[in-house]
Amino acid sequence: MGMSRGIESLIARDQANPDLWLWLGRTRIEEAWDIKPEVKARAVQAQRLEAYHAAMESARQPLVTAAGLMPADPVPWESMLWLALGLERPRADKDSVWYECSRRWPTLYSANVARLITLSPGWGGTATEMLEFARTVLANAPEGSPLPALIPLAHFENVASERTPMSRGGWFSFDAQREIVAAAGQWSQRRIGPAHPRSIEAHNAFGAAFYLSDLRRPARGHLTRTGGRFSRLPWSHLGGEPENQFHRACNKLNVITN
Repeated sequence: MGMSRGIESLIARDQANPDLWLWLGRTRIEEAWDIKPEVKARAVQAQRLEAYHAAMESARQPLVTAAGLMPADPVPWESMLWLALGLERPRADKDSVWYECSRRWPTLYSANVARLITLSPGWGGTATEMLEFARTVLANAPEGSPLPALIPLAHFENVASERTPMSRGGWFSFDAQREIVAAAGQWSQRRIGPAHPRSIEAHNAFGAAFYLSDLRRPARGHLTRTGGRFSRLPWSHLGGEPENQFHRACNKLNVITN
């Protein structure tokens, strides 16, 4: 595990630094995802699956340490949401972690995205509770927050859970498109001051949704505002490398990305 080794060396010299422990935990989660076997191959990759679980579990102690060193910080708990997801923990465990995170900072964008994924049909939840969550978050989103992007992300998760590589036809129903357009409008009207640190991810979400809905003008507007930077979600739902899907969409819309 490449980067995590270097972080471990830094921690050896500064064991009271919560940011280093958080960095180590999150890095181990990402390293674990990188070796996760494909679902169809699990039957013949038992050893690799065992290695994946061990790698994911190794993130727990650093995150718990980070949370203990900074009790008010929600970010270690946000990372533990992804840990619970990766380990396929029971719903009660995921709910408990979400409670700890949300009571510290209920509008933290990354945590709300993680919660959305845990509620999605592809991860043991249902479309109803996932969309309900996204709509509630939208209704309570602070001014300037990119949280309205949970609406397109929820619709991506919903459709992706039903699609196969052989699926044809559009991604979103008319009702879904209308809801995404309304959410984008709400975010646009309430954006004030400097850009939110997570606005790039929100522009990716809306841009991808409008691109797949053949709504070229708003798609171009959002993808232009990414400044050529892609996010894994929602492009990973389109198959292949997310970066390639992002650039393909930008090329088709004549969006300059460099």
